[in-house]
Amino acid sequence: MEFRKKKRGPFGIIFGLLFVILLVGAGYVYFSPAFEQNKPQIISQGNIYWNLKSPIKIDLKDESGIKYYKVIFRDGQKSIVLNQEVLKKVEKNLSIEVLPPKLDMFYKGVDTTLEIEVVDNSKWNLLEGNKAVKIIDIKIDTLKPVANVIDNSRYIQRGGSAVVVVKVKDTNLKEAYISFNDEKRFKLIPYYKEDYYVSLIAWPIDFEEFSRVNLIAVDKADNKTITKVPLYIQKKKIRVDNITLSENFIKNISASVLEQSFEEVPSNTKDIFLYSNKDLRAKNIQTIEQTVDKYMNNQFIEKYSINSFDRLRGSKTVAGYGERRHYYLDGEKINEAWHLGIDWASVKKAPVRVSNDGTVIFNGYLGLYGNTIIIDHGMGLATLYAHTSSQSVKLGDQVVTNQKIANTGATGAVFGDHLHFGTLVQGVEVNPIEWMDKHWIKVRITDVLSSAKKLIDGK
Repeated sequence: MEFRKKKRGPFGIIFGLLFVILLVGAGYVYFSPAFEQNKPQIISQGNIYWNLKSPIKIDLKDESGIKYYKVIFRDGQKSIVLNQEVLKKVEKNLSIEVLPPKLDMFYKGVDTTLEIEVVDNSKWNLLEGNKAVKIIDIKIDTLKPVANVIDNSRYIQRGGSAVVVVKVKDTNLKEAYISFNDEKRFKLIPYYKEDYYVSLIAWPIDFEEFSRVNLIAVDKADNKTITKVPLYIQKKKIRVDNITLSENFIKNISASVLEQSFEEVPSNTKDIFLYSNKDLRAKNIQTIEQTVDKYMNNQFIEKYSINSFDRLRGSKTVAGYGERRHYYLDGEKINEAWHLGIDWASVKKAPVRVSNDGTVIFNGYLGLYGNTIIIDHGMGLATLYAHTSSQSVKLGDQVVTNQKIANTGATGAVFGDHLHFGTLVQGVEVNPIEWMDKHWIKVRITDVLSSAKKLIDGK
């Protein structure tokens, strides 16, 4: 039996063409950028604390562009449209600032939310575009933090230290600190009772002018309280020390310090010293500040006492704190730098002992400072022992009063064997003379702490 292939009629051909056209059209719609199917991105923080003063920033993103958005404030009783816009020109990246609703001054809404609706410029969804909706929980907080100064040292000298005891309280507290001239921050450490804090602060020697010291507290809704810390200031007479450099010192000492610090050594003698004394010095000081900031003991303090620090036994002071050193090469002044500690010279490799208990938080080579040890004594106070030839302690060791920790030496950028002794307040090198004075410690530090306790107890 013979089978013949049935010929397609005109309707079959038309149907086939339509099918192909529909298939191609569907493919075009599915794969074309104009019909992209990705929903817009709504970028904001999670739970938002709102003081009903500052705007809330929300970022919108979409590959085909944003054409419409709406922001609604809801509190379970009312709905308020805060933002709504049909864009005349679509934007792929759009930042909007949502202004707060106008509410009663005593408003205390709970379970409030922001509902954000965004539609993109895609032709998908029957030309309606892709829609994204995000609901963000809002915590209304219009109260500023409590931030009061309880007691503090009455005086502070340029390059010197002071102590401040404060009360800071807020249900949604984000941060609190002491600010010096709005440039340098000092941490608060929990003290004596809940909501009370203590901070050792410093007037950095390189801050010539004293502007203001503030206690600053900020909550999660960005409510801020600024309270002035009352201080009488004392100027410090700056001694200038002119130092003549030799090419031999620069090539043998400054260049060696750079090499041991894994820094590139310039070819020019002058540049060697400048890089060592300026750039490397800045890095060394930054390392000191970062080390103390990272490892200082921030735990709760109930009581605090500190002995006056003793000078190196049998030593002579060869350089003081706060000297402004001017460096000359071949009769030309090429640089300046602060000397931030006291230099004591005794016999070579003299034993170095500590005057207070503490924890070793740094033990290593530190550029210009040479082999250096830093010991944390609590409440943000630390001591630094530089240019040592050998060390008797390891990183993390607990040391006790009168314990030997090292021997003096000539490591780093030095002319000879000596000890550079520094005192640090939250990483800032301050005048050691204050901390070597038993009466100063009593009047400026421990008496203030005792007075603050009485005030906290209501006595």
